[in-house]
Amino acid sequence: MTRELVVEADGGSRGNPGPAAGGAVVIDPATGEVVAELGVWVGTASNNVAEYRGMIEGVRAAIALDGEAELTVRMDSKLVVEQMMGRWKIKHPSMAELAAEARQVLTGTPVRFEWIPRVQNSRADALANEAMDARASFRR
Repeated sequence: MTRELVVEADGGSRGNPGPAAGGAVVIDPATGEVVAELGVWVGTASNNVAEYRGMIEGVRAAIALDGEAELTVRMDSKLVVEQMMGRWKIKHPSMAELAAEARQVLTGTPVRFEWIPRVQNSRADALANEAMDARASFRR
């Protein structure tokens, strides 16, 4: 049986654009165990760039843990979820680059994207804020 991993990802910026970071948590849904947490310092960027960075790095972490796993990516960014599902056009060049990078990282990986309300994404949000406060990336 193929293992499933859930990636909850978020991003934010203070100023939009301003100091920005993403965060992600990788969860084994069979046990509820958090198997990885990370924050990614982006620098000065928009919240949407930070959302993409958090998602991309969360996916990378999940694939590093189990390259055969099926992924469910949950985010409170309707923009990123809809763009990654191909339902919304990507007009901004930097968003198109990030979406292309995400698709490349996900090549060969079964993935499902789900939008979740912000209140259900507090772990990833806290990690993004931790990276923003520290102005540094981390993984644990």
